[in-house]
Amino acid sequence: MKKIIVAPSILSADFSALGKDIAMIAGAGAGWVHIDVMDGHFVPNITIGPVVVKSVRKATSLFFDVHLMIREPQKYWPDFRKAGADLITFHSETDCDKMRLIKDIKSSGAKAGISIKPKTPVAEIENMLAYLDLVLVMSVEPGFGGQAFMHETVPKITELRNIIDGGKYDCLIEVDGGINAETGHLCARAGADVLVSGSYIFSSSRPEDAVRSLSEIKK
Repeated sequence: MKKIIVAPSILSADFSALGKDIAMIAGAGAGWVHIDVMDGHFVPNITIGPVVVKSVRKATSLFFDVHLMIREPQKYWPDFRKAGADLITFHSETDCDKMRLIKDIKSSGAKAGISIKPKTPVAEIENMLAYLDLVLVMSVEPGFGGQAFMHETVPKITELRNIIDGGKYDCLIEVDGGINAETGHLCARAGADVLVSGSYIFSSSRPEDAVRSLSEIKK
């Protein structure tokens, strides 16, 4: 059985000690760092830009999983690639040429992902799965950390797993929103490969143990 990839979201980390927090999650077994980018337009929140990503890149060799929750990903993704992003995920709900954007991201040497909100059906992205490296299923409405897991999103994980396996596509399934040990197991059983978790890890009195509780989940 394969192990789950854990991608702690630094949205919930201590921004005055990001280097320390990232070293902690790496030591606890996290494989990726999830970086949420919000522009205040696509979602009602503003977070970080490429300058912060570039600074954090100097502190770790962990895989950088950059989630663009922004209105114009086609305009800004190169800045995040230059800053050190290894995977760039944009939203299917944005108004852009999605196939062109996937091609452009991959031509830069980065991996390309697409994300769907809780109410967006898998059918919206099914024709792109053969070209993607990752699909991110949002299990909360994007914009803020600390929200409760939406159980109605689990069937979408299973649906994606069946399509990806049936087509023999090289595409990971990632889930983000309300992830803890319990919901993480639920997502893994449904077919998830990558779990994003923020508050569960960084608000814990023992964040290392929280990371390990997710990294020990078997698919």
